[in-house]
Amino acid sequence: MFANNSPMSFTSRALLSLAAIFSASLAANDLENIHFAELPGQRFEIKLDFTDVPQTPKGYNIEKPARVVLDFADVESKLAKKKFAIAFDGAKSVVVLSSGDRTRMIVNLDQLLSYKTRVEGRSLYVEMGNQTNVDYIESGSSLSAAISSQAAEYSRSITSLDFRRGDKGEGKLILGLSESNVNIDADNSGGSLKLTFSNVALAQELRRRLDVTDFATPVTFVDASYNGGDTRIVIDTSGEYDYLAYQADDQYVVSIKPLSESQRRLRESQFQYVGKKLSLNFQDIEVRSVLQLIADFTDLNLVASDTVTGSITLRLDNVPWDQALNLVLKTKGLDKRQVGNVLMVAPAAEIAERERQELETKKQLQELAPLRTEYIRVRYANAKELFKLFNQRDGEGGGSDGGSGGSSTGSILSERGQAIVDERTNSIILTDTSEKIATFLALVKQIDIPVRQVLIEARIVVANTDYRKELGVRWQATGNNSTGNTSTLFSGATEAFNSDNFSTDATTGESTWTPTIDQASLVDLGVNNAFGSIAMWLTTDNGSLGLELSALEDSGFAEIVSQPKVITGDKQTAYIESGKEIPYQEASASGATSTSFKEAVLKLEVTPQITPDDQIIMDLNINQDSIGQVDSASSIPIIDVNQLETQVLVANGQTIVLGGIFQDELTTGQSKVPVLGDIPYLGRLFKKDLKIRNKRELLIFITPRIIAQNITN
Repeated sequence: MFANNSPMSFTSRALLSLAAIFSASLAANDLENIHFAELPGQRFEIKLDFTDVPQTPKGYNIEKPARVVLDFADVESKLAKKKFAIAFDGAKSVVVLSSGDRTRMIVNLDQLLSYKTRVEGRSLYVEMGNQTNVDYIESGSSLSAAISSQAAEYSRSITSLDFRRGDKGEGKLILGLSESNVNIDADNSGGSLKLTFSNVALAQELRRRLDVTDFATPVTFVDASYNGGDTRIVIDTSGEYDYLAYQADDQYVVSIKPLSESQRRLRESQFQYVGKKLSLNFQDIEVRSVLQLIADFTDLNLVASDTVTGSITLRLDNVPWDQALNLVLKTKGLDKRQVGNVLMVAPAAEIAERERQELETKKQLQELAPLRTEYIRVRYANAKELFKLFNQRDGEGGGSDGGSGGSSTGSILSERGQAIVDERTNSIILTDTSEKIATFLALVKQIDIPVRQVLIEARIVVANTDYRKELGVRWQATGNNSTGNTSTLFSGATEAFNSDNFSTDATTGESTWTPTIDQASLVDLGVNNAFGSIAMWLTTDNGSLGLELSALEDSGFAEIVSQPKVITGDKQTAYIESGKEIPYQEASASGATSTSFKEAVLKLEVTPQITPDDQIIMDLNINQDSIGQVDSASSIPIIDVNQLETQVLVANGQTIVLGGIFQDELTTGQSKVPVLGDIPYLGRLFKKDLKIRNKRELLIFITPRIIAQNITN
């Protein structure tokens, strides 16, 4: 009977055990996700997602500090982290802890809030707000009395809190104060700026955590809290920054601006330690423990040698962690090496010996490594010139296919390595270990690139303005008689009395004198090639008297624009010239005559250099010569020279005026008959006035443009 029933009893027990295990596995529930949402009326909601339908949790409240605690039975948390910062009215953070078969959610509050829960599918919603605070904080309770007493005790308070973004990307926190007499303490340490307002109250609606990341400033969060009669505002930042805090009447402004690249480099040059700041205060603590603390603070992995021993006493307050680490290492004769996020610490002598052994091992491996030959085709650079950059010791080599000989590049290749340059194919043939060849190829890839090109356009503008004004007078006089014999009434021109100017009447025998006006000049102060003139003659039987008034006014404007252009490569000199060669005769030392030439050309010579920020430095030499007069004594032509030589920095595509010459020449003159020309008013008839004004302006413009090149390797 026992034998027959025993197997059945064992099977039953096994089935019951499996059923219990299976039912237990079915009863287990996991917390998969958590969400937070803001609701109207200063309320917020916490949503918990489970793998199965959750049970209603058990909850209780804590008055000091204000907390709401919810316990979930038979629930295990699968969340990636335990603490969640929230920025809702009256709430600070949510902490989720899991232990065994129970999970607890703790909501940290500024003051107690009412809450209610509801289950929808596999989600549990916890809604918290101020609608029914009387359920938890009744009027006259200890917490409400404490808050009322604190508000009454401190009449000074912060009335407003505003955050803005400035024009230059800085973050501005603007605090409104009830009065200007407020004690403020600012502490810039640990990657955040902490402001403490002593004996200053903070309104309940301002006690919150603000997420200001979307403003794109160095500020990420602003956390305002009130504790023990003091208001504390913590400004979390990212990156390197500088801040300015000032108070104007009832406003306190904190401006946090990002550092520019030049400011960052200046700060690093002045202070080489840039790590986050920490404080250490220990007496007789093991060095290994201090290293572990620094590694935990910086999230670095630490590997300490067995020879790192001893203790140290230190007190460091608000110093960068890298400075603290260096101080500890120097004090104990240690050194460090950082590879990625792993920090290795050992005695300095041990590290030096280890690195020496590594170098020896590496050198031995190179001596035993097999050699191979690599054919490198140089695309843009000159292979021979490129080879000279690396050649620092003499060697032997041979050319190939008409190429010139080469030598081993001692600075790049190993002792056994050799290189040969083939000029015909613009190639380099290397023989060395694989590691050295790879290094050489990487270096050639960085150097063998097309040179950037620049288009330089110059404009040379010459503007001339001419003005000429003349006013003159001429007197003419002649005399005659009936007998044909002439006499001079006035001292006019003698050729006026030539016999060619007389005519005789055949009937009466009278001679008539008809001189021309030019031949009868008495006072010649007229204008040559006058544009207008007025002549008057008074004729009698004995002679004639003539007066001619002439005037000229001439003005003109000329503009000559020369526009040479040239394209050249970076740091390569370009030259363009256009003009004439003027021949002239010159006597040689032997007395023979030879022909020489003088140039009158327009020339542009430029050497550009492209800077890393796409600006262009140019060495310029610009000439614009023209043919002037010919020297009457030597018959050598005179060349009018306009030249500019300078160095200038210009932005890409920008036009600037390199220089200019302005000339203003004014000539005035007067010719007159002595004595007669000095008579008031009447002397105007015996004068000639001349006024000439020449203006000349030279301007030189330059415009460089970097030519875009779409060349792929």
